[in-house]
Amino acid sequence: MTSTATSPGAFAHPALFYRGDAEYVAGTVPFLREGIAAGEPVAVAAPVPRLDLIRAELGTAAADVRFVDMTEAGRNPGRIIPSVLRGFADAAAGGRVRIIGEPVWPGRTDAEYPACVQHEALINEAFAGREVTILCPYDAAGLAAGVLADAHATHPVVIDGGRARASTAYAPGAALARCNERLPHPPGAATVRFDGDTLPVTRDAALDAARERGMTAARRQDLALVVAELTTNSVIHGGGSGTLRLWTEGGHLVCQVRDAGRLTDPLAGRHPVAPQQIGGRGLFLVHYLSDLVRVHTGESGTTIRSYLGIC
Repeated sequence: MTSTATSPGAFAHPALFYRGDAEYVAGTVPFLREGIAAGEPVAVAAPVPRLDLIRAELGTAAADVRFVDMTEAGRNPGRIIPSVLRGFADAAAGGRVRIIGEPVWPGRTDAEYPACVQHEALINEAFAGREVTILCPYDAAGLAAGVLADAHATHPVVIDGGRARASTAYAPGAALARCNERLPHPPGAATVRFDGDTLPVTRDAALDAARERGMTAARRQDLALVVAELTTNSVIHGGGSGTLRLWTEGGHLVCQVRDAGRLTDPLAGRHPVAPQQIGGRGLFLVHYLSDLVRVHTGESGTTIRSYLGIC
């Protein structure tokens, strides 16, 4: 494949279009071998079948690579930047870091996909000025044309057929704006209006709804934390009150909170949290616990939707 070498201090975020296993290996393994040879920390976050292909091709050199199952660690695209990419890059002692990150694959749901596009667009802001290369493979044979078009919009360079070209459609800001979709709630959703005096009652109402729907005890604990963080944020930052809605969808309990505030930091919830940090953990924790988080924010207010598996 075309070399992805960059100048010192420059961040690189190329997309790799591949068709079949042979092209996948040809596009990823030399990238990793270059990093290993240079003494750079290298990691791969991808679905398990792709990890297995890379391990087999690298042989004993695979011991020098960190492998992450993206279908677990990146099930919620909103936690990939802080927990997978920044988690690995920030732990490096210095010098360039190389990461393969594959957040989009055939089988991602319609609900998940806009969050994937937002993730890819936000990588550029999260790593600006850092000595990091993040190579993002896209299955050009298995993904829709619109997905590949979004890859052009969120990656400054696209590698296709072994050749790297600057993307003439690169516009991550426009991609973010397009995926800032309104999130209408379904008819019949349980609705609770809350303020600072009713936060405990609101949390208890959510837990009662979860029990009625058969949510496991462990997931109810996660739900309690998600509801507490979102409703408290609304009271402190969103005008003092808000509305909680709950419903089931595709094996998930969906918890949605809307208030009158507006998120001004596009990376809110995606900044890593230091162990000693006081405050600022709310949205990070919501992303960490949820199977998916969707956000819409604008002049009229902010809606945050958390999906938690019932089982």
